[in-house]
Amino acid sequence: MTDEKIIELFWSRNEDAIKETEKKYGDLCYYVTSGILAIKEDREECVSDVMLALWNNIPPEKPKNLRSYIGTAARNHALNRSRDANAWKRGGNVRIVGDELLELFDDGSDLAADYEAKRAGEIINRLLGTLKKEDRKIFTMRFWLGLSYTEIAKQTGFGESRVKMSVTRTRKKLAEELKKEGITL
Repeated sequence: MTDEKIIELFWSRNEDAIKETEKKYGDLCYYVTSGILAIKEDREECVSDVMLALWNNIPPEKPKNLRSYIGTAARNHALNRSRDANAWKRGGNVRIVGDELLELFDDGSDLAADYEAKRAGEIINRLLGTLKKEDRKIFTMRFWLGLSYTEIAKQTGFGESRVKMSVTRTRKKLAEELKKEGITL
């Protein structure tokens, strides 16, 4: 079924929208959440949360790219679940991989506002467009999917040291670009 038809099902409040979405994008949701959540039951519950969020948000939203919309929703739900499960007040001390990028912005504030975050996102996208395909893939696997260096090495066929070096160089380039654009590091 096409994305447009799935969105139409959501708009007409037809419950088949959930079934068709899970059929088409369920594996994507599990893949995205597996890089963030280790426990199978947490991943399953996260995917259910994503489906509920889609039901609640479409309408009024009408995503232009359903795959990206669902992937982003899955990632955000998984990150939220992981943060909740590992909150310091609960004795957790696991660091979210995405926080590795946030260190670039750590000036004691909250990233000042959505405007700064949006500008940073634009800079990241622009930087990704300049990278070689392999480095872009490694960066995306590390910071979007939250995969470990070992997992990335296995999936790409590169050595773990090559993966680490690529991430380090890309982070350095990103920090330079952000600084050049006046985003406080």
